[in-house]
Amino acid sequence: MAIPMPIVQDIRRLDRQGMSRAQIARRLHVDRGTVAKYADMEDCSPKPKADRRYGSKIDPYAHLVDEWLEADRLLPRKQRHTIRRVHDRLLAETDYDGEYSTTMRYVHRWREANRGMPDREGYVRLEWAAGSMQVDFGMARARIAGEMADVHCLVASLPYSNMRLCVALPGENAECLCHGLMLVFEHIGGVPPVIVMDNATGAGRRNAKGEVFSAFVAHYRLEVRFCNPYSGNEKGSVENAVGFLRRNLMVPPMRAESYGQLSRLLLERCDGLARDSYCPRLLDVPVAEVFDEERAALMPLPSTAFDPVRWESRTADKYGPDSARSRVLAAIRWDTVTLTSPATGELFAEYPRQYGRSRNVEDPALVLPRLAVKPRAWRESSIRPDVPDDIRAWLDSMDEKTLRESLKAIGDACRAAGFDPAMQACGEILRSNRDMGLHADSLTPIALRMRDGEWEYPGGIEEPDLSGYDRFITGTDDGGEER
Repeated sequence: MAIPMPIVQDIRRLDRQGMSRAQIARRLHVDRGTVAKYADMEDCSPKPKADRRYGSKIDPYAHLVDEWLEADRLLPRKQRHTIRRVHDRLLAETDYDGEYSTTMRYVHRWREANRGMPDREGYVRLEWAAGSMQVDFGMARARIAGEMADVHCLVASLPYSNMRLCVALPGENAECLCHGLMLVFEHIGGVPPVIVMDNATGAGRRNAKGEVFSAFVAHYRLEVRFCNPYSGNEKGSVENAVGFLRRNLMVPPMRAESYGQLSRLLLERCDGLARDSYCPRLLDVPVAEVFDEERAALMPLPSTAFDPVRWESRTADKYGPDSARSRVLAAIRWDTVTLTSPATGELFAEYPRQYGRSRNVEDPALVLPRLAVKPRAWRESSIRPDVPDDIRAWLDSMDEKTLRESLKAIGDACRAAGFDPAMQACGEILRSNRDMGLHADSLTPIALRMRDGEWEYPGGIEEPDLSGYDRFITGTDDGGEER
């Protein structure tokens, strides 16, 4: 074991002064061989520490541990050997009697040596031109319409000014990607000439190279560059922005009634961060001021808005009112799916696009006409819970003929004015006179007026004063006496 450096200094100093080596050894309490070693040393320059291990108890079993760890490469990450499992197997299957720390050190050395070849090429510092934009997706939790949801945040960063923008989307498909970029372009008032994005499934080549994204690139005259796989350093600005905006904007989770409202709130907060933070290149200049100068490098917005829609031809199932078992043309957008007739262009239905777990979506306005034809299915229909309690109870009490007529009237009102105004009109009529029933000639006009905000309950209108006519006809005054 090496002796402390102050003792080495004393040995060489006393040897220079002419003291014998035996005296030096007795004075410093070291061996005479140690004195001779350091007194005769020609070079005292620092040396790297040498590996002084002379073997370990695990060495006879190293080949076995290597086989286990090598086989783990073919297994899922959560099904591989832990250090504890390696140690337990050595104790159970071999004569190994070493400590857990010995096993741990060996496994750590093996994993370090087999982690892969280090990047020997190094990195190059990148300088981004004004107007260049980097794009990536990140995940965050937010409360949408009262329910917690996984929000896919489309983050855009302009490295020249360090301007960072974020919009909320329900997915990472091509339609969502194009819609999110359109929101960003409109917010900044221009189009960046160059966009650099990830090559991952969400926003990269495999998912965004289809017809929708290709048309989007052509519409905005963009140059799009995709990063190499596992090369986040090629767009480090937006990689940093994803975490920065998630920590500063989404903690605590934001609340909004829709994805559109949440996107507007996020963009407003991004503008606030730009005013309060400083550009890394110009430490004393706010990001917002540098970005105002960068706007000159943006291209103008096109005069015609782009519609990010994917068209697909499909066969409808047996539940469609007008399109059952027929071919339909589906217009798939980021938030809606519209079904039309391929031959005539007639609109069959429009549904909100579903994300996450698939579930059936039915429009009550389309189901009610079918129930009018088959009124006995009313009590087991899937839209029955959507009808208000008082109207549902009244329909339950009707005979089959009245139920058929009422459902047909409600269906006509739904087609003309929509489901909610039709339900409001039904409630108004039943509160006025439950015996009058529901008829299309009265229900539809009331529903239309309620939709347009023109309806006022007749009982709430001030009635005209008819006392003058009474006096003229009966010849009496207000007290009832004859004049």
